[in-house]
Amino acid sequence: MERLGSEGALAGMETSMKEELTMEIDPSFKENLATAEDWRKALSTVVPAVVVLRTNACRAFDTESAGASYATGFVVDKRRGIILTNRHVVKPGPVVAEAMFVNREEVPVYPVYRDPVHDFGFFRYDPSAIQFLSYEEIPLAPEAACVGLEIRVVGNDSGEKVSILAGTLARLDRDAPHYKKDGYNDFNTFYMQAASGTKGGSSGSPVIDWQGRAVALNAGSKTSSASAFFLPLERVVRALSFLQKGRDSNTNKWEAVTIPRGTLQATFLHKGFDEIRRLGLRTDTEQLVRNASPPGETGMLVVDSVVPDGPAHKHLEPGDVLIRLNGEVATQFLNMENLLDDSVDQKVELQIERGGKPLTVDLTVQDLHSVTPDYFLEVSGAVIHPLSYQQARNFRFQCGLVYVAEPGYMFFRAGVSRHAIIKKFAGTDISRLEDFISVLSKLSRGARVPLEYISYLDRHRRKSVLVTLDRHEWYAPPQVYTRDDSSGLWTVKQVLPLESPLLSSRLNPIEQDLESNKVSSCAAEVTQIDQAHQCVGQEPSDGVTSMETSCEQQVDDGPHSQEESDAGMKKRRVEEDLSVDGILSPDCSLHAPKEERLEDSGTEIETLLRENQGAAAAATNASVAERVIEPTLVMLEVHVPSSCMLDGVHSQHFFGTGVIIYHSQTMGLVAVDKNTVAVSVSDVMLSFAAYPIEIPGEVVFLHPIHNYALVAYDPSALGAGASVVRAAELVPEPVLRRGDSVCLVGLSRSLQATSRKSFVTNPSAALNIGSADCPRYRAINMEVIELDTDFGSTFSGVLTDDLGRVKAIWGSFSTQLKYSCSSSEDHQFVRGIPIHTISQILAKIISGGAGPTLLINGIKRPMPLVRILEVELYPTLLSKARSFGLSDSWIQALVKKDPIRRQVLRVKGCLAGSKTENLLEQGDMVLAINKEPVTCFHDIEDACQELDQSNDSNGELMLTIFRQGREIDLLVGTDVRDGNGTTRVINWCGGIVHDPHSAVRALGFLPEEGHGVYVARWCHGSPAHRYGLYALQWIVEVNGKPTPDLDAFVSVTKEVEHGEFVRVRTIHLNGKPRVLTLKQDLHYWPTWELRFDPETAVWRRTTIKSLHRPTVLSLSVLKLVSRGFLSTRVKWSSAPHLNRDASIKWIRHDILNAPGP
Repeated sequence: MERLGSEGALAGMETSMKEELTMEIDPSFKENLATAEDWRKALSTVVPAVVVLRTNACRAFDTESAGASYATGFVVDKRRGIILTNRHVVKPGPVVAEAMFVNREEVPVYPVYRDPVHDFGFFRYDPSAIQFLSYEEIPLAPEAACVGLEIRVVGNDSGEKVSILAGTLARLDRDAPHYKKDGYNDFNTFYMQAASGTKGGSSGSPVIDWQGRAVALNAGSKTSSASAFFLPLERVVRALSFLQKGRDSNTNKWEAVTIPRGTLQATFLHKGFDEIRRLGLRTDTEQLVRNASPPGETGMLVVDSVVPDGPAHKHLEPGDVLIRLNGEVATQFLNMENLLDDSVDQKVELQIERGGKPLTVDLTVQDLHSVTPDYFLEVSGAVIHPLSYQQARNFRFQCGLVYVAEPGYMFFRAGVSRHAIIKKFAGTDISRLEDFISVLSKLSRGARVPLEYISYLDRHRRKSVLVTLDRHEWYAPPQVYTRDDSSGLWTVKQVLPLESPLLSSRLNPIEQDLESNKVSSCAAEVTQIDQAHQCVGQEPSDGVTSMETSCEQQVDDGPHSQEESDAGMKKRRVEEDLSVDGILSPDCSLHAPKEERLEDSGTEIETLLRENQGAAAAATNASVAERVIEPTLVMLEVHVPSSCMLDGVHSQHFFGTGVIIYHSQTMGLVAVDKNTVAVSVSDVMLSFAAYPIEIPGEVVFLHPIHNYALVAYDPSALGAGASVVRAAELVPEPVLRRGDSVCLVGLSRSLQATSRKSFVTNPSAALNIGSADCPRYRAINMEVIELDTDFGSTFSGVLTDDLGRVKAIWGSFSTQLKYSCSSSEDHQFVRGIPIHTISQILAKIISGGAGPTLLINGIKRPMPLVRILEVELYPTLLSKARSFGLSDSWIQALVKKDPIRRQVLRVKGCLAGSKTENLLEQGDMVLAINKEPVTCFHDIEDACQELDQSNDSNGELMLTIFRQGREIDLLVGTDVRDGNGTTRVINWCGGIVHDPHSAVRALGFLPEEGHGVYVARWCHGSPAHRYGLYALQWIVEVNGKPTPDLDAFVSVTKEVEHGEFVRVRTIHLNGKPRVLTLKQDLHYWPTWELRFDPETAVWRRTTIKSLHRPTVLSLSVLKLVSRGFLSTRVKWSSAPHLNRDASIKWIRHDILNAPGP
């Protein structure tokens, strides 16, 4: 099993019988006369010229993913400042890199060239920036390589600054290693082999002889042995000469240099004469070739594959044996490539044998750079560009097709995977990227359009999905990045015209055909993709800004693909709730069921729908409760943008069932658990059991403590379905008791109601959910309902009485099972949530709350505030409390208050920053509030509610507590929270920061220096990734200036310019302070803010600081670029990052940076 230098996590060991049994038959080698002193002198010259390369692949592109890594390079031209390394280090997409010399001097480097096929590339640097080191360039000597040559590999092996590994060249003609089926692979060249045992980080290391000359370039190794693989330097020497001539012709600055590269879009393998004879090679042809070839030639070149629609397509076939090129016998890759590179856009004659039959074909050599993309479109986190020759060869598709290098958010929602080829968008055939952009420019926000694509894994069938354009400003407007080889950067231009509907801030509701009751956009089968539960080491398919919450640094041996994080799939929850129309009065009591008819009630459609519902219920032998509840149930599908996964949310995709608790002409409200709707920064789609339609919803309330959220929808979007959709009748009283009979009703994936008769075993079970590794919402101070039987941990719905009246929500809870200090697993379970608190909040929304207004369906509504005692409590049996010294009088008073549970509440901890902090202590027993005994969480909530109703209240409660044998009366303040969750987030240097959410404060710690700038996530390939500004810490100072809150943080960071190093002081969740430095990159990572605007109910994205304002790139210019007329090829380019795939056989030797401590 072989590996690329940067990719180390591999699976699927596949050993080739041919590799294991091949015997090396090479010319005899000269005796090695080098002494230890010779090697010492050589290494003393070589080591100063070897550098550690630290790279940031800012975007996914072509074969690579976004990320940070480090590798090796070495100076090959000191005067011009040129460093040689591997192609997979230079990368084909945007890259930011620095080179560190042996004396710890660090200089920025810029990509100059990366070969489209072979694994080598060049960086440039300013030689005058090296002030304190004396070094010389390392000469290249490809002719010195021979079997038996003693060599040293000098580089950054396994993260060591300088590592010297010894070996002996054993082969010069091994096949190019195959790294992975959907990533970068070298071909049409030989590799060298030696048992030097190189590992991650040594990519780009020089392979030197005793004279200090580089005879090869280290590239990969085999994981099952110490074998390492080196790239020959003949093609490197040729490319370097072009760069040197180009630099000399431009004395002032670097300019793009064209290095001619030709291709037939065909892959050849070198096979031995014995195998070629079996392919039909004639004896006289073999004799001819042997006589015309150098002594020791053992084989010939055979066609292995041909790319569709390339120059060789329909002319060459696998198994064809190459005899002559332009009349010359060609048995070596080097001779073939020299001829092709010198014959770009010219005809070449190939003489081949196909099954023993001689053939002659004339082919036109194509410019290899013309099938190597140098621009891409970034939209909603997705990276889309023409399919490169590398991937076209891997997938056997034609070059230039519209290729998804990273699905981002918009495509992730639709189930479009990485490596997809887009064939049709919004009913328009897509063959080039400009076709896709043209269609995109005509669409508006929130539009849902069909998309057809194919995948190399299922190439013979098209897949059809519905793509929903972002309704909120989660991401920047669509932009095109184009490689600028003279600067080494990728220029950014806005691609849509200013008049494009997509640039409008107005939300476009999903259009409905009210007459036919069908969604106007084309129906399409939506492939649903589960997103992995990831808190630590997450690589979501987040796209360009794929996010991480990990707090521990790891070194990733292998290429990691963001969309391939398939472990720990989140179980989708199907939650259901059914009920009858009911209207809640402000005093929380329910009137008798009352039907609210909308404008098209009484029509034939309504009658037909009701008859169909009755027929379906009768056909399934449904219970009364099931028939009543089914029209009130809603299936919710929730997606969270990867660019703003706030409040510790642990996944991007959730399913669940909610129940309609309010339905009128102007507003509908759905109640659902917070394990389905975890944050307000999300896109919610509602599917109704009563009517076949799907419409968007908006999160309007998230209870700060209890496990439920409220989602609003527009009833007018239901069309005729508004008359058959109903609200459930909520019955908070009487409360359920042990032994009561209830009906558990929910929805299946096909929106069919399912019910089961159950009995309550515990109506007031206290939850005890521990904090996750990455703090996220967890229900505290809640009593839930347990049943004797249910449908399992993934089924949710409602609990009703026999008449279908809702007594509780059967909701999903999330927890984390910890097996050891470093091992844990996400887990879901379901319990009943009493409807009482939901009824109270609903009443406040209907009557008008005391909080800030929120625009819901065009109407501004005052939203409720929740007064809470911000302390985490847990019940303790009175028998235990007696052992702690609680008096008999208090025990009798508490038993009288609650003779069934016989418990007292104890303090587990206070939320940091709350009014209870520093007043209540862990272990305190809460005996009474305002002299009234309390025994359960509900008693405390009622006391808080009474404060809201009291006119002379100052928000304080008189608590009687028992602490260390003494009764103490304390005046404790309460806190008032809204139901919005986090409404402001800032992205700085790729780090996502916001105010600490309640799950963080529940840990009981906030830094005294300031706690308003909490790092929640970081983006792959960003400065935060490169320099270790990871999640789960606060930024308390920037360049010595305090940052107590987000406003202060914005003010301080605005003063930092592009390319400047910033000193950042952080404090981790565990209280450990740390100081780190990072370089601000405003070109690829501008500072921006996302803020919820309650006046318009829209999330607005604002750029705080960027390097420049993107200009508009017209489609006509883009077409010229895509067709090669304005190609900026062979420039000082940049590139993205390495992927992880379990099927990799080879490993590249640069090391990926994963989360750090």
